[in-house]
Amino acid sequence: MTAAAQHLKPGFADPVHDAQRAFRAALDALAQPGRRVDLGQSIPGLALSAAMAHLLLALTDDGSAVWWQDGGAATAQWLRFHTGAGVAPTPQAAAFASILEPAGMPALEAFTQGTAESPELSATLLIEVRSFNEGPALQWHGPGIANGCGVRLDGVPPGFWTHWQANHARFPQGVDVIFTCGAQALGLPRTTRVSRVAKA
Repeated sequence: MTAAAQHLKPGFADPVHDAQRAFRAALDALAQPGRRVDLGQSIPGLALSAAMAHLLLALTDDGSAVWWQDGGAATAQWLRFHTGAGVAPTPQAAAFASILEPAGMPALEAFTQGTAESPELSATLLIEVRSFNEGPALQWHGPGIANGCGVRLDGVPPGFWTHWQANHARFPQGVDVIFTCGAQALGLPRTTRVSRVAKA
């Protein structure tokens, strides 16, 4: 092992079982939008939440490129060491995106949307928010949601939901989103319709 590799932060404590657990959690989050899933403990010294780190470790491999909002040189090196994932130079080139400051993120349409023939080639955005308990009241509807689901997200810029409506309308193309907050994640697939709850 090189000296550089020795200084990299650890990945999963139990690579096989932890990766399987995190992958199942990601699938559950997208299959049941609005339902929170737990991803486990944070990785000491890593500038990512537990959920963000675990999802990146579980979802990426040497065939997927990640766009890092802040450039993320050190974190990109950490992920490449553990999964082989490369760095996407632009959002359009990314299979996944790590977004820690939603207020400054590109518009959803800046990311690859897939094609009508291969919609699975679209990007999945991992977006860290401040809280799943605060923020504007939203109502989600769609596959995997029985009778609607109430959701609050603190830290999502107001214009995001306008872009989301356009993203939903592009189905089967369009991006998918997994919001992260600490050790929890919450999925928002492109099939989900989102509306604001009117104030009484």
